[in-house]
Amino acid sequence: MISNAFILAIREIRRNLMRSFLTVLGVVIGVASVITMVTLGNGATLQVTQNVASLGSNLISVRPRKMGSRSSAPTLKRADADAIQREIRGVKATAPLASQNSTVVNGNANWSTSIVGTTENYFTVREWKMQFGRVFTSSEERLGRAVCVIGETVRKELFGTSNPLGLKIRFNKVACQIIGVLQAKGQSTFGSDQDDRVLMPLKTYQRRVSGNKDIRQIDIAIQQGFDTTLYKTKIEKFMRERRNLSDNQDNDFSVMDMKEISNMLSNITKILTMLLGSVAAVTLLVGGIGIMNIMLVSVTERTREIGIRLAIGALEKEVLLQFLVEAIVLSTFGGLFGILLALAASYSLAQFMAIPLVFNVWVILFSFIFSAFIGVIFGYFPARKAARLDPIVALRHE
Repeated sequence: MISNAFILAIREIRRNLMRSFLTVLGVVIGVASVITMVTLGNGATLQVTQNVASLGSNLISVRPRKMGSRSSAPTLKRADADAIQREIRGVKATAPLASQNSTVVNGNANWSTSIVGTTENYFTVREWKMQFGRVFTSSEERLGRAVCVIGETVRKELFGTSNPLGLKIRFNKVACQIIGVLQAKGQSTFGSDQDDRVLMPLKTYQRRVSGNKDIRQIDIAIQQGFDTTLYKTKIEKFMRERRNLSDNQDNDFSVMDMKEISNMLSNITKILTMLLGSVAAVTLLVGGIGIMNIMLVSVTERTREIGIRLAIGALEKEVLLQFLVEAIVLSTFGGLFGILLALAASYSLAQFMAIPLVFNVWVILFSFIFSAFIGVIFGYFPARKAARLDPIVALRHE
């Protein structure tokens, strides 16, 4: 009985292809929207996680001045970084940083970038490997040698495809010999280009670029297996003691745990994904209403046909099943076409947005099942109306 109903449903759909296509269009768009929104949201969440991880695992950063505050506060010093590494067990390495923007020149080529003064620990803390060349050593940092390591963006802008090792670049009347090029990391979570920088020994930077010993930031790598949340509290307490803050004074510095930031950003993208997915799911309901409307029209058009079937012995449940199967077939086809459209749209948009393509099989399966369920719900009322027609009245219908 079900097979006959299915054959009749396919025959009716083929007889009115254009109307059938317009009927399921709402379901197609709804399914495609739900899958695409969830896929892109998952890709964005993964991108955030990877970007934060690229900064370094188990990373904590200390900055002067409380976050969100514009009031002045004492700057950090190199001694603070050394004391944290020396006094707090479980700290793998610390890297003090100072930076400013400057225009870097190589021959006729110039590029505006960030000049960063730091120590050799920076490459350990940020887990940053070299593309070629080497990092500067502790002795070069101690002696204030004019050597530097450049990012991939700076290399491309100043040297194109050529090897810059051993060559010199100039900025702020300082000539710096290139000893290494960093591996590319791309954009950070906050939108900045991580490869657009020049790294040089901290003492060289302080003597020849900034002219002071102020530190803008201290990056701290915690050993694997230790809880960064616990160490964030330890470092905060340690810095309060070093800065002689009393119990009733607020922090004049900020301590950021990159895992906390990663979790916060991931939660935001997940909430936005759920919101967009829910809005897209409404389109499925609209598509279901469209199916119900067309099925009601179909019942009216085929009233005489229904009357003949009932008159020659067809049961009400058989007529009910015929129209219900037709609605389910329509919504199921809509679900299948919606999945195909979603796969194509997700791939194209992921490439355009430069985010990972992360398909969730359960979301695809749920969307397909939900589309079939839509057919059952919105196809039942027209099917019941057809099954309850009076054969005599139906046969008189013109």
